[in-house]
This record gives sequence, C-alpha cells and structure tokens, in this order.
Amino acid sequence: MVKHIVLWNFVEELTTQERTQAGEKMKQLLEPIKERVPGAVDIQVIMNEQESSNRDVALISTFETLEALAEYQKHPDHVSAGKYIRSVTCNRACMDYEF
Repeated sequence: MVKHIVLWNFVEELTTQERTQAGEKMKQLLEPIKERVPGAVDIQVIMNEQESSNRDVALISTFETLEALAEYQKHPDHVSAGKYIRSVTCNRACMDYEF
C-alpha cells in the first residue's frame, strides 16, 4: 500500500468565502477519481479547521501500489484538477510512502 499526502495553502488573494469554495471544488474534482483509477483505495480532501495547522487543505489518499499512484497522477481527471488547484493554491508539500 502507498500513502500519498499533499498539503497546500490557498493564495493570499482569496477571500474566506473563496477559500471555502475552492476547497469544496478541490474535493469535488479529486475524490471521485477514486472510482476511475484501478488500485485507488481512498481519496480524501480535508479543509483545515485548526489554528495549530499551517496548511489550508490536505489531500490524503491511499493506493494499492506505486503503479496505481502513477496511474492516478497521469489520469486525465487528475491532470485537469491539477490545473485548477495550481490556480488557487501555493506552497505545495507532498509525501509518498509505502506501508
């Protein structure tokens, strides 16, 4: 199994309402990809609700294999979602690990 974790901040220009809307759109774009990529076990987009956090939104996903993760990353829906996500976020951090 492979865990794929990505963290972002929203660009400073977004209002609080725009940040909420952007987070919801990210969720709508990314989470359904689970049903389209063989080997995708779970995909969750989580908005920060704690002041102790220093990132605004997280993608936490699980894949059966590194190959499944690679398929997810090049899937057309993921590529399309990435274009939108890059337009509303900055300071991306990513960690992948096998467990």
